[in-house]
Amino acid sequence: MKRLVVVLVVIAVAVIIFLILGPFYIVEEGEQAVVVRFGDIIKSTTEAGLHIKTPIIDTVVKYPKRIMSWDGQPRLFPTEEQQFIFVDTTARWRIVDPELFYERLTTIESAFGRLDDVIESAMATIVAQNPIYEAVRTTNVINEIERGGPATTETVGDELEGIEQIAKLITTVEKQETVEKGRTVLSDEVLADAGRVVAGFGMELIDVVIRQIRYSDDLTNSVYDRMVSERQRIARAYRSLGEGRKELILGELVREKNRIISEAFATSEQIRGEADAVAAQTYSGAYRQDPDFFEFWRAIESYREILPRFQKTLTTDLQYFEYLYSETGQ
Repeated sequence: MKRLVVVLVVIAVAVIIFLILGPFYIVEEGEQAVVVRFGDIIKSTTEAGLHIKTPIIDTVVKYPKRIMSWDGQPRLFPTEEQQFIFVDTTARWRIVDPELFYERLTTIESAFGRLDDVIESAMATIVAQNPIYEAVRTTNVINEIERGGPATTETVGDELEGIEQIAKLITTVEKQETVEKGRTVLSDEVLADAGRVVAGFGMELIDVVIRQIRYSDDLTNSVYDRMVSERQRIARAYRSLGEGRKELILGELVREKNRIISEAFATSEQIRGEADAVAAQTYSGAYRQDPDFFEFWRAIESYREILPRFQKTLTTDLQYFEYLYSETGQ
């Protein structure tokens, strides 16, 4: 009996020591584990629950099973035209093969470092193979938008030569390059290239997103210069349009002025003709009443007009001086 008690005590102590040494390990929801013995992988566990390992000699390394995010730093990449742009990229990934992940990378920190290298290398390759507008834009909607302007041939008149061309110059927006891929497709290409590499580390790259693209300082200045040049082109077109409108208005004013002057001259000539006719009729009536007095009066009026400006004469025997030096005049 005493021996049985001793055996039971020994068994109990052994069980307690076994339990203290930790034969069990727990895998939480959203976790997966790799059991390692002396550096070799014994097994891996992806199911949550209570699991058994060999105490002391087995080590459990746990990894998250959830989707994780990777945020890269903005990097300067050259495009196909050798124009440099800053690309800010983000991605989502997860561990799908914990055993391979442990063999190749071991820690999450190493995984992030490897993602930095792989994704940024793939991004540099894809960006360098495509022109800048493929990375900046996603669709060709900008070329499908109908635009109009305030200047048309109806607003300035059809008489001005070349006004239609000027109006088209103002209202026409320069067509942008046609996007064949766009930013989304480039992101998918980066995902495909980088995904093949990270798969060899027991990881799955779910998506890669170009979060932001920013021009380099030199490219920014170039874009600003292009915008300024475009605004100046439109400004010149507006000025040309205004000058054309000005010339049209001035032409209309000159035509109106000439029309008014012509009508006024015609009216004045008509009135003058009518007045001359009345005067001639009056003169004729006066002449018929007393021809001698009429001739005398006409001579006196002529003397009054001419003599103040008369400087010298060589003879007074002219008929013009008949009433001035005649006996009647004396």
